[in-house]
Amino acid sequence: MLLAACAATPVADTAVAGAPAAVQDKVPELKPGVPAGYLAAGAIPDSLALVPAPPAAGSAALAQDHAVMRAALALRGTPRFEQAARDADLDFPFAAGTFACTLGVRIDAERTPATYRLLRRSLVDAAMATRAAKERYQRARPFVENGAPTCTPDDEAALRGNGSYPSGHVAIGWMWALVLTEAVPAHTEALLARGRSFGESRAVCNVHWQSDILAGRFMAAGTFARLQSDAAFRADVAAASVELAAARTQGQAPDRDCAAEAAALAILLPGVL
Repeated sequence: MLLAACAATPVADTAVAGAPAAVQDKVPELKPGVPAGYLAAGAIPDSLALVPAPPAAGSAALAQDHAVMRAALALRGTPRFEQAARDADLDFPFAAGTFACTLGVRIDAERTPATYRLLRRSLVDAAMATRAAKERYQRARPFVENGAPTCTPDDEAALRGNGSYPSGHVAIGWMWALVLTEAVPAHTEALLARGRSFGESRAVCNVHWQSDILAGRFMAAGTFARLQSDAAFRADVAAASVELAAARTQGQAPDRDCAAEAAALAILLPGVL
């Protein structure tokens, strides 16, 4: 389901001045129109080996999961709940603008192609890193237990059959925060804060437990570390850094309602770790 979010636009060339010849080639595809991640399957960290089992019945961790769930349910109908629905959308081109307000620039395939490519490909790596544990544990999602609506009702049928732990959405959002921090280090604090709020949106949406979120962040961090030795990834980060600086200089404003986003994200989720 997460990988299908890559399919909206054609794959662009990855040519970057001075990059190794292998990086100059076209981006490999999982299928036509769907870019592969940067990492080969054997290089992706194994979530089943790295994260513990989900919290056990009667544990303090599960009690904390339920406390955060109750706090999240209280945000239904607020602007924070509406923002969670927007954060749930991993389809491109929309998803490319997730951090646009944080960076103060518009991000799209035409104006910032390297950044756009970087986000699409790193999405795949982050999502794949959560898959083994998801498939093993098949943890039921909060809305299955509590019967309350989610912020994405059209997705509920698919989510019932997709393991909750670790969160793939959270892994993707935290990966994007880390990747963009590498490209634009001056915005580190704002980017990490937005990456955190993106992950918390999954609890607000009633589709993930807090422990799903924590494990998703962990897998994103491990995958990001592994990406540092990939030449194509490093080349795209360097190119994204250049083009994002140029976009700020050129005044390419975000195509989002940044004031509304900021107001929504100012509504905090009590008790979340």
